Amino acid sequence: MMDLAAVSTLRAVAEHGTVIAAAEAIGYTPSAVSQQVKRLERQLGLPLLERVGRGVMLTDHGRQLCEAGGEVLAHVEAVQARIHAEVGQVSGHLRVAAFSTAIRGMLAPVASRLLREHPGLELTLTDTEPWAAVDVVASGRAEIGVAHSWGEMALVIPEHVVATPVHHDIADVVVPAEHPLAEQTEVAAAALVEERWVATPEGTICRQWLDHMHGLAGRRPRVTHVSPEYDVHLAMVAAGLGVALVPRMGRSPLPEATRALRVRDPEPTREVVALHRRSMTSSPAVQAVVEALAAG
Repeated sequence: MMDLAAVSTLRAVAEHGTVIAAAEAIGYTPSAVSQQVKRLERQLGLPLLERVGRGVMLTDHGRQLCEAGGEVLAHVEAVQARIHAEVGQVSGHLRVAAFSTAIRGMLAPVASRLLREHPGLELTLTDTEPWAAVDVVASGRAEIGVAHSWGEMALVIPEHVVATPVHHDIADVVVPAEHPLAEQTEVAAAALVEERWVATPEGTICRQWLDHMHGLAGRRPRVTHVSPEYDVHLAMVAAGLGVALVPRMGRSPLPEATRALRVRDPEPTREVVALHRRSMTSSPAVQAVVEALAAG
């Protein structure tokens, strides 16, 4: 009988390109990953990986096994979900990957409530960027993901992953209390193009939205300070170092030396979705988590 866990490990090696990277992604040691792949090779009597430079790539036999193994793993997962659905019990271990403000503002309290209501349920929460959350759910490294997209900048969701809307979030521009705009309640995006910004790093969804907002006015944002943490943004704004777009969900209390203004034309909004593989749709545990997130 072929070891399905080892097939899953082989798929991780194929996805990440090296044994070390695959081990880091799935929480194994490199030695354990190598041993699982070698066990599969012994079972089949065929090589499944070949070394290319510092990495590895699948042989033709390895590609066939990964493709067929993915279908088998999805089928087994669907059978397990149906069995749990017939019992009607919310139980088992779910790995949940979510971005930081979702964990603070939504997932942590929801998880606490679910664990009290369902003693047989176990949840592991991991702070993950939205694109990475899609990837880990799609590849089977997490059962549930929580991701977001800003405005028209939609996430790409694979066909075998289901995305359920669970929250509509708004970001305000936070300015120092002495700023000329501080006495207003809202501001047009076009009025912010000359500002010095505290922003998230290049390549993040939040930064892409800031670029998009300025691009509508034919400009690039003047980013003078960069941090991935919104709490750091608030501290910098309070110190008078710039202004920042900070979402409301999971936002820490604003420092006294700051003010939050609503932005319009366009309004910075985040659509938050819960992700799970289609093969797990009937799982009572997955349903319970998704429904709890949607209910808030």
